[in-house]
Amino acid sequence: MTALAGIVGLLVLTGCAKMDAALDQQWMVVDFGPHTSEATALHVRAECSHIQNTPPMALPTQHTVVAIMYGIRFNTTNSSPADLAELQTCLQRFTAVQGVDPEDAGDEGS
Repeated sequence: MTALAGIVGLLVLTGCAKMDAALDQQWMVVDFGPHTSEATALHVRAECSHIQNTPPMALPTQHTVVAIMYGIRFNTTNSSPADLAELQTCLQRFTAVQGVDPEDAGDEGS
């Protein structure tokens, strides 16, 4: 019975660790101007994808202009302040970029 309780405890802790890891996720959403084309948004994503510890996140499954314009995000979970500054500097080179919104898993659903 003690071994079973240990296994159950281990599974609970593993589940908690996965939940904590999911809640620790952070990213930057790129805000584009209203007349930005899909090609421009994808170009910005590609040009700023080289920054260490700040990879672009997966694109939305629907490749419509609206989905792409609101779906360009960079994973900043492991980014240093220098990485974030480099990302912002890269994004600011493009007139189509109106800004960035830092978000985290705590923002989901709000």
